[in-house]
Amino acid sequence: MNPESLVDIFREALAVIVTIVSMIIVPGLIIGLVVAVFQAATSINEQTLSFLPRLLTTLLALMLMGHLLIQIMMDFFMQMVDMIPQVIG
Repeated sequence: MNPESLVDIFREALAVIVTIVSMIIVPGLIIGLVVAVFQAATSINEQTLSFLPRLLTTLLALMLMGHLLIQIMMDFFMQMVDMIPQVIG
């Protein structure tokens, strides 16, 4: 096993992690920004007003993109299983 193949596996694993996390977190961040601007414009300082929309958006993103996230993880896992002979031998 050469170090280059290990670095490639690590790089691809990080890319999968960033993709999955961004698909879950980015919608909540956008809604959080919109709510923060609304709160700043109206001088409403209620903590639940910013938390609840982000929570609901994150849950909605998980519900809508859950199958895609699982597919990405399964594809990566199958690719890693296929690479076992190359890494060992």
